[in-house]
Amino acid sequence: MSKVCQITGKKAITGNNVSHSKRRTKRKFNVNVFNRKFYWPEQDMWIRLTVSASGLRIINKMGIDAALKKAAEEGHLKF
Repeated sequence: MSKVCQITGKKAITGNNVSHSKRRTKRKFNVNVFNRKFYWPEQDMWIRLTVSASGLRIINKMGIDAALKKAAEEGHLKF
């Protein structure tokens, strides 16, 4: 499974490790994602999502139903 947040769409990006002598080697900045189960009261069911830390904050702020609708509109979540 790829490390992509299903709520925000965040995914890993690439950058450089820069040594003391300013040599640059490629590295990857991973996203802080984890699998969580959420109860969706509108559908009366449990769903499993891969969410980032900021995705959890969005769910806590907006509610699960509004967050899922917004993620589906933006194309991050497919039903």
